[in-house]
Order: sequence, then C-alpha cells, then structure tokens
Amino acid sequence: MSVKLKKFLSFFFIAASVTAVFFIAFSNTELKDAWGAIATLDLWWVAGIFLCWVVCTVFDGMNYWCYLRREKFKISIGRTINVALIGYYYSNITPSAAGGQPMQVNSLRKAGIPVGYGTMAVTIRFFCNQFIICMMSLVLFLLNRPFVYEQLGGVMWVVRVGWVINFSVIPLIVMATWKRRWIQGFANWLIGILHRIRLIRNKEATIAKVTEALDTYNKAMRDLLRRPGQIAIQFLCSFISLLAMTGTVIFVYHAFGQHGTQWYQLLTLSCLLYVSASYTPLPGSSGAQEGGFVLYFGKIFLNGTIGMALLTWRFFTFYLFLIVGVGDVVLEKIILKREKAKRLQSSGNVTEKPEEPKAEGISGDNR
Repeated sequence: MSVKLKKFLSFFFIAASVTAVFFIAFSNTELKDAWGAIATLDLWWVAGIFLCWVVCTVFDGMNYWCYLRREKFKISIGRTINVALIGYYYSNITPSAAGGQPMQVNSLRKAGIPVGYGTMAVTIRFFCNQFIICMMSLVLFLLNRPFVYEQLGGVMWVVRVGWVINFSVIPLIVMATWKRRWIQGFANWLIGILHRIRLIRNKEATIAKVTEALDTYNKAMRDLLRRPGQIAIQFLCSFISLLAMTGTVIFVYHAFGQHGTQWYQLLTLSCLLYVSASYTPLPGSSGAQEGGFVLYFGKIFLNGTIGMALLTWRFFTFYLFLIVGVGDVVLEKIILKREKAKRLQSSGNVTEKPEEPKAEGISGDNR
C-alpha cells in the first residue's frame, strides 16, 4: 500500500468519525433540550475538561523526561511534552496507532537521544500505560460490578476481549527482558517472512538493526529494574496521565448539569470504554469510541444531552490532540531549524577566531 493511499485512508476515517459525531449530536430527537443544555454549560466544569487535557499531556511528557534525565541526557520538559503531542498526533491519524511510537523515537533522535534509549523511553511509557489502564479498569469493575452489568448488560464480552488484548502486550515486553533469545528468534522468523514477500529488501541489515535495538533495550530494562524508585515514578506519571484522560467524562457530565451518577461510576465506564475501543484498527479508534460512548453512557446523559456530550468529550480526547499536534509538528521543525542554525553559527565562530587579526574584511559565510 502506497504512502499516499495510507494517508488518504487515515484522513478518510477521521473525516468519517467527525461526520458520525455530528450526526449523532444533531440528529437527536431531543435536540431542543440539548441546545438548552449547551446554553447553560457550567464554564468552570468546561475549564476542568481542558485542565484534564493539559494534565494528561504534561504527565505523558514527564514520563519520558524522568527516564531520560535519569540516564543523564540533557532534554527539557518542554521538549518531551512536544514528543508526547507528536505521539498523540500520529497515533490518531494512523491505523492501530502504529505511527505514534516510531515518530516519537524519531523526534527524540532529533533531540539528541540515541535510538536505543529513545526506544526504551517510549517502551517504558507504553508498558506503564498498558499495565495501569488494565489494573484501573479491573479494580474499578470489581468494585462496581452491579452498576456495570446494569449499564452494559450483553456487551460485557467486548470489555473482556479488550482487556485481554490490552494486557497481552505486557508479557511480551517482559519476555523481551528475561527471554531475550525467544524474542530474537521470533523477530528473525518474522523478518524472514517479510523478506520472502518482498516487504523487506535487506534481510541481514534489518536483523542487525533489530538485534542492536534488542540489546540496548535489554540492557536498559535490566538497569531500570535495579531502580525501584524510578519505576514507581514512571507508573505514577502514567497513572496521573490516564486518570486525567479517562476522568474527562466526569467533568463533561457535570458541565451539562447532570446528576445521579457517582464520579467513580463514571470513571469505571470510561476506563472500560478505553480498553474495549483502543484495540480497534482504525485511526484514533474512530467509530468504536463514538459508538461506545453512546452505548456506555446512553442511560446516564439524560434530557437529550448524549449527542452534545459526545461531541464535547470527543473534542477534548481526540480532535484537540489533532489540532495541537499539527502545530506541534510545525513547531518541532522550527526548533530543529533554530538548533541547526545555532550549531552552524557556533562552528562559524570557531573557524573565524584565528583570522580576526587580518586587515581585510571577512565574510561570515563558512563555505
């Protein structure tokens, strides 16, 4: 599949999800009540929704920053937040969020972080997020089982499948640390298949790159396991980030003046929606998130507010990341251009110093 076709399909699914959201919101038979709810939105709760977005983004960036600073790399918190936003952007425009992590590793490489350590930082964040969301959803489900079964009933199988899929990556990451040869063998086998169907041209070079990455990852992970305090910090950052993301629905609920459902019950359904829709192989889990929200919260957002609530919730958990992500990609290019200019200027100053005593004028050009 060509790159242009992939981009077209990604933007097609995003456009389809936007259309679906607006269709659900504006085809509501009780739309008059919904418009009334919009007019009486509590701006303090709306500010809380935006604050959730900020907290989610900042602590996601801090996950990378804490690890890389511990490894003695000089990188600012602003730059790691930039990396986090780039990850959200590319995850939301590529199927199965496949583009997010590679682009983050590439962004860290541009910031001076070796690929091996960049891969490690991204992997740690991914591992912590998967573990935390699985544990959050499981614990909340067990504490609120009657409520969950009352709301979801016959669709609980979707939750179970989602939880198993999300949890399954955790043993694979652990195996890459303790069963290095197994993962290497599987990687070699997979590369061989891809080479035979001509998706990989240079088999030996690809195996060498994967081997080098696994070696770096294995060493870095073993070093990390010797520092329980650092692991606790990584888990804490993931917990706060995911709590802000899944807790957005609580603020949406109260912003529309809804009452009767406890905050922990809303959080429970939000976590279950996250695990049951995130594995959908579409950009930004388009379709699954929108349909899931209506299915999970349809009995909770009353008086015709479900459509507008979906629109508000999806804006802050998906579309805002796209909007800011576009600007963030442009910002990264500007930052890299300035850094390159500074390096060239610094290099030019070094070469000019020995020639300062000359009587003739000297051009600042270093060609």
